[in-house]
Amino acid sequence: MKRVVITGMGAITPLGNTVKEYWQNLVNGTIGIGKITKFDSESTGVHLAGEVKDFDPSGVLERKEQKRMDLFSQYGIAAATQAWQMSGLENETIDPKRFGVIVGSGIGGMTTLQDQVRVMDKKGANRVTPFFVPMVIANMASGNISIKLGAKGPSQTIVTACASATNAIGEAFRTIKYGLADIMITGGTEATICEIGIAGFAALNALNTTEDPTRASIPFDKERHGFVMGEGAGMLLLEELEHAQKRGATILGEIVGYGSNCDASHMTAPLENGSGAADAIELALAEGAVDPAKVGYINAHGTSTPANDSAETKAIKRVFGTRANTIPISSTKSMTGHLLGAAGGIEAIACVQTLKEGIAHPTTGYQVADPNCDLDYITEGSREVQAEYVISNSFGFGGHNGVICMKKWEEQ
Repeated sequence: MKRVVITGMGAITPLGNTVKEYWQNLVNGTIGIGKITKFDSESTGVHLAGEVKDFDPSGVLERKEQKRMDLFSQYGIAAATQAWQMSGLENETIDPKRFGVIVGSGIGGMTTLQDQVRVMDKKGANRVTPFFVPMVIANMASGNISIKLGAKGPSQTIVTACASATNAIGEAFRTIKYGLADIMITGGTEATICEIGIAGFAALNALNTTEDPTRASIPFDKERHGFVMGEGAGMLLLEELEHAQKRGATILGEIVGYGSNCDASHMTAPLENGSGAADAIELALAEGAVDPAKVGYINAHGTSTPANDSAETKAIKRVFGTRANTIPISSTKSMTGHLLGAAGGIEAIACVQTLKEGIAHPTTGYQVADPNCDLDYITEGSREVQAEYVISNSFGFGGHNGVICMKKWEEQ
């Protein structure tokens, strides 16, 4: 089996459009959530979202290309290009058939779908853009990234709702582990802050309706009552260890385990006792032969919904027992909102940064303790942590559970 390391990262987020800016704002506890500006959301009853700000795709896409891609593809290409550039790889020095892409997106081109249905309704079917299908279908993020970077190896898309990016990272990890590729771009991308996206989740009573950004996304807080929609992309460049070492790459971290399963219980709600999520965590630890006692930080799914946060707390207790209370835990979503299929991508980046820098970001906005959520959620600002291993949890509608386990890189 091959070892798999991380040599590049890229981020387009509500907290910044580079890894550096995103991470600094996380550490500072900055809230990237604000009033929805993309459309008038008053009729939905939802006021806030984690929008990407000042995004300019012109650095990676020509104007003609931009018009032929939904925003979710544009975000994905921008983040993937950052990861490629950070890695220091060059197309001339690699085998393109050993370079692949696996990207997650929960929904795909939702804004294009909404806009073109309106065009059809108002102007007729013959006015729908000929690029409608390749703009909407979820696989086009990975397809467009493969085209942009010349990756001729495996090119796939994972669609497992809010677990999509973490499942994508796990599958890319195994693609290299089992010798099927040397390099993989992986992560997730999403752009669903539009009328139908907000209205659909609002109809499920899944979204927070407050107008106060400081009390909107408040994972594990007793007063939580819904998540905040976010958007963006987070990408990792994974590389086979010897391939990376041979070219003198800077190694950021190592992926050692991946767990994936299904609650097989309910369309939207997690198992109340957290057993499915717990099993996924244990699968990730088992693949990496990681002693649970060595896990020094958990990036929680932490959506700020009543059912998820209590179930995830129970899952962590099932796996770690009495030690669960001593493990630092935080939710990135407290500052970014929930990026749906891209969430696991930006959260994996946060985990890599924690391993590298020995700092875990806070769960911002937490104020009111919940007896059903009684673990250490890092509520008083960023904290120094010494973690050899970290885990990142992602759980999605349909009962999908995805967990990855990462290890701090030490020169060997």
